[in-house]
Amino acid sequence: MSFKTIGAKLYAQLVVSKIKKWADHPIVAQEKVFKELMETSKETAFGQEHGFKSIRRYDDFIDRVPIRDYEALKPYINRVVSGEQDILWPGRPLYFAKTSGTTSGAKYIPISKASMPTHIEGARNAILNYIHQTGQTDFVDGKMIFLQGSPELSDTNGIPTGRLSGISAHFVPGYLQKNRLPSWRTNCIPDWEDKLEAIIRETKHENMTIISGIPSWVQMYFEHLQEETGKTISELFPNFELFIYGGVNFAPYRKRFQKLIGKKIPSIELFPASEGFFAFQDRQDKEGLLLRLDAGIFYEFVEVHRFEGETSPTLTLQEVKLGVDYVMVISTTAGLWRYNLGDTVRFVSLSPYRIVVSGRLKHFISAFGEHVIGKEVETALQQTLNMVSARVNEFTVAPQVNPQHGLPYHEWFIEFDEEPGDLRAFIDQLDAELCLQNAYYKDLIEGKILRKLVVTKVAKDGFQKYMQSIGKLGGQNKLPRLSNDRGIAEKLKKYCRDGENQK
Repeated sequence: MSFKTIGAKLYAQLVVSKIKKWADHPIVAQEKVFKELMETSKETAFGQEHGFKSIRRYDDFIDRVPIRDYEALKPYINRVVSGEQDILWPGRPLYFAKTSGTTSGAKYIPISKASMPTHIEGARNAILNYIHQTGQTDFVDGKMIFLQGSPELSDTNGIPTGRLSGISAHFVPGYLQKNRLPSWRTNCIPDWEDKLEAIIRETKHENMTIISGIPSWVQMYFEHLQEETGKTISELFPNFELFIYGGVNFAPYRKRFQKLIGKKIPSIELFPASEGFFAFQDRQDKEGLLLRLDAGIFYEFVEVHRFEGETSPTLTLQEVKLGVDYVMVISTTAGLWRYNLGDTVRFVSLSPYRIVVSGRLKHFISAFGEHVIGKEVETALQQTLNMVSARVNEFTVAPQVNPQHGLPYHEWFIEFDEEPGDLRAFIDQLDAELCLQNAYYKDLIEGKILRKLVVTKVAKDGFQKYMQSIGKLGGQNKLPRLSNDRGIAEKLKKYCRDGENQK
């Protein structure tokens, strides 16, 4: 056992004891965060305009501060971007995390001196918690790869600006620098395909033990490695012990990963975003991600069906229930106040508070009032794959409300790695599973408002080519699972296999 592994175990024990303190007293932890947020920000422009000095209770807060999305908060953020101080949070941000929004164009999410450490601690604590839970430490002596955005940052009125993953690369602790791949130079390559080739050159002969990234891009890395070497990932990296991911549900990728790797590999799921690092998988034997309650984030929740914008009725942590889909609203030490993150979550445990990410508020299908969400289509597909011999590389779903013939339907664009032997049976099972997940969809099918779903086969690498065509290949970009219009569907047509749609 090396000094590094001994140190990791001791450090893990210390960190887990701290996690236990707030996890065992969640409401106290959140009340403390709320008070500190109010006290620290009362002299900011936002705090003065909303009377933070006289806020004594949560009810005062919701009376004075409406729920806002990025577009509604943008006037304040624009002032911060232009160089003003003390607007949303004391001083100026340490960084801007630049992301692409669907309606707001480029989004500049402030990261403050107070919030930056919570991003780093989230990933670190997830790994240390895994060490404490499993006793596994051998991987700390091997090489680790984090597929991420470029660490090169631009300047926005004196504030470094870039992708969150690229910003985080500047905070890798010194004791991990020798173990970390790819190199700084490779990480800075702007073109994803060129970057992937360079990553493969740097890693294929190394002792890789941890691999991390969004599943779709890690899958591409694995596929290219296998094509080049003719080996499974476990043959190439026999000491590969841990896969860390976030951003999307891993379940639809699981079968493909197991084939590429050649065996099952333990994994840790994270819930990071530019706005905050919200949760991580704390147990290998329990469903859900532990909601971080001491990380400078105050949480509120709105039942999805009751969300109506800035005056939506919110619930605090102690009021949430199991199995309900909530819009997550956050207030943070970066100055995001009652901010609608756009993600929907569902609690699977209240002691401690664990969540699953069930979808995006704007990513749903409700052409006929069915309101099908991401978690439902992912679960339906996973259940189908458990019963039907097939493997799926990628998929997305859109409504077809004006078909040339027959009733409207949901169209599933699927890129198969292994096609089902009987596509009709696959479709029947998938439709039945979706009916189990969403009662409104079932009613529309049985009422002959909708017909059974349609599968349109996407050609090999079709989704990659589509993402490349819109300038979103690689990095932290994600394909929406659901769209309520035909925007993505129409663009995907050129990457589909003509004449092979199954009605």
